[in-house]
Amino acid sequence: MYYRFNEKSLNFEKVSIPNTLLFGIGVGIGLLTLLGFTLLDNKSIENLSSEEKLIILNQYNEFTEDKLIENINSLNFRFPHIVMAQAIQETGNFKSNIFLENNNLFGMKQAKVRITLARGTNRNHAYYRNWQESLYDYAIYCSTYLSKIYTEEEYFNYLEQNYAEDPKYVGRLKNLITTYKLKEKF
Repeated sequence: MYYRFNEKSLNFEKVSIPNTLLFGIGVGIGLLTLLGFTLLDNKSIENLSSEEKLIILNQYNEFTEDKLIENINSLNFRFPHIVMAQAIQETGNFKSNIFLENNNLFGMKQAKVRITLARGTNRNHAYYRNWQESLYDYAIYCSTYLSKIYTEEEYFNYLEQNYAEDPKYVGRLKNLITTYKLKEKF
């Protein structure tokens, strides 16, 4: 099962797409992304060495909080400040080994009953090629399980009952939202 974002309802909707079409779209997007990069001296991509291409790709995939905020905004999460607080909490302010080794922003385990972008399991957590895939996987998680949640309190209640093992998790998130003024960033 695959999902498509509906801009009118701001929800992800289930869509049935053949695997071959999905693979073709993914390859096409990947190629377009690589072809879209340009250098300051206007070198064309054909003239770049393998090392230069790798440097550009690594810079694109490099994690910064500003890039995370930009990506969260682009995915139209209903409560982006809570998503950001979760990322801060789950990664120990982006310093945990699960984040650094697995590119896992949300402490996600590898999904078994929904579509996932995880590449496997390391340290009992899902691992991803890059941090963006972790964010996209969390968006898939939200579209699968949180699409009927409309208020912050419903969201917090869901997290408390279904997401976190720590009984103080929601309180910690609320504290991070206040401390980092996360509502103002979104």
